[in-house]
Amino acid sequence: MSADEADALEAFERLGLTSYEAKVFIGLHRIGSGTARDVARVVDVPRSQVYGVAESLGDRGLLEVQQSNPIRYRPVSVDEAREILRDRFEAEQERAFEYVEDVVEEPTVEEELEDIWTVRGSSRVEDRIVDLVANAEDRVVFVARLPELLTEKIGAALEERAASGVDAFAVSSTAPVRDRLEQLEDVAVFSPPTHRRDDERSGRIVIVDDDAILLSVVDDDGSETAIWSAGSLFASVLIQLIEAGEETPFGST
Repeated sequence: MSADEADALEAFERLGLTSYEAKVFIGLHRIGSGTARDVARVVDVPRSQVYGVAESLGDRGLLEVQQSNPIRYRPVSVDEAREILRDRFEAEQERAFEYVEDVVEEPTVEEELEDIWTVRGSSRVEDRIVDLVANAEDRVVFVARLPELLTEKIGAALEERAASGVDAFAVSSTAPVRDRLEQLEDVAVFSPPTHRRDDERSGRIVIVDDDAILLSVVDDDGSETAIWSAGSLFASVLIQLIEAGEETPFGST
């Protein structure tokens, strides 16, 4: 079995098919149509098992049965199968999350105190930054030192908020990053104070509306970890502390 076929089988199993169902479905597409004997010759499924597996696939709408002697099977088209599995996935997803929504309880006072969150991995940090920026109503500040930490998604989010009337500021100690930031429409770009330019561990900083903040650091191996908070006393106090020590034109007004 090739690596590609093994990957496809695993993908079908994640979509809800059993291993035998995935093998028979792929096998039928390989030969076009055939009997249980024909299928067993091309896939690693015992002939005695093919009948039950084919019946299950038929119940799922993934193959058609010709009532001949012997019985022949034919798979539905790839597009039709994709649509069937997509609909099933969406239905199962809806059923699962409807239940989760039903059992969600109102947060207790203790839960409300859990207002500092940790995010690990640059892609997840990026997603959190984009979400925070997208919710800015008055002001957003973005700080990054490394070029790879200013992604297209973040740049687009900053431009979108700036276009909507939000005051958008960006800061970087690195000239290539500032050059890219200056290409963003309606985003004001600055250099940090001199005493902050030798920082080798900082990743990204995001401040939104004096109400939300994200701080990240980059480890020696390039991995990024961030803490963030929104709508909390922690966030508002930390923002005040950061801006009190910065000689920047975007401090709170």
